[in-house]
Amino acid sequence: MYDQLMETIYRSPLKPPRCWLRVLAESRSLSTLIGLTPWPPSGNFKGERYMNLQLSRIGELTSELQLPGIDANACDLAQQAAQQEWDYLTFLEQALQCEKRSRHQRKQHMFTRMAGFPSLKTLEDFDFTFAAGVPKKQVIELASLSFIERQENVVMLAPSGVGKTHIAIALGYKAVQAGIKTRFISASDLILQLATAQRQDNYKQVMQRSVQAPRLLIIDEIGYLPFTVQKASVILTSNLPFGQWGQVFANDTALTSAMLDRVLHHSHILQIKGESYRIKEKKKAGLMDKSKQ
Repeated sequence: MYDQLMETIYRSPLKPPRCWLRVLAESRSLSTLIGLTPWPPSGNFKGERYMNLQLSRIGELTSELQLPGIDANACDLAQQAAQQEWDYLTFLEQALQCEKRSRHQRKQHMFTRMAGFPSLKTLEDFDFTFAAGVPKKQVIELASLSFIERQENVVMLAPSGVGKTHIAIALGYKAVQAGIKTRFISASDLILQLATAQRQDNYKQVMQRSVQAPRLLIIDEIGYLPFTVQKASVILTSNLPFGQWGQVFANDTALTSAMLDRVLHHSHILQIKGESYRIKEKKKAGLMDKSKQ
């Protein structure tokens, strides 16, 4: 009877998801999967066809209701239900929890793509032993992301190559994992986008999409921040100390002062010192003249 049922299912034009067929093949029990009458079914193929139709409807419902997490994990859920003798409410709760986790993962993946990170970096990958000038305690505190909840900013000042961009990306990735919409962009690219938008008369739309929509905006190698962020947090990186920012603004003291006032308001300042990672790697590879080391 079981073999006849399996042949009926595979020959039917109403194809249930493969994972449901697999658990049926392993358990030899539809009652385990969808709570039908015990195996084997009484009568002829009417019961078998009903089971086949119900499996197909379940597959269609998960698709129509956009529940891919439940559909993809139905096999494991059904097997756990059988092994641990779940009641119906427990099975339903576990199925919904599975869908919730699946949606959170899809949201993370989407936010990661939208963030525009040039590469993925984590704080676990950061070599604090080499970058002795990095305030580790302060960085770990920022990794709690509480500064975002308080709508505070972060300014990282460091020479080129010591890891400020790595830390900025790592904090941004932490935010993405927490479900916080994040955007990473270099200052030059941002200015180019805004200038192009101004010429094309869609400045407001670009500002909304690129600047105002993210809860965390990361601007790498800042030179000029031509806007005020009031309801989001900003991470800025620069290889220039504050005393040299006047060079960026053509030594305009008033503009520089206004810019610093805007940037430093409710901000965490990270002064990072140390040798460049790029120089370190070149030394390790023997690509630098020893006289220059």
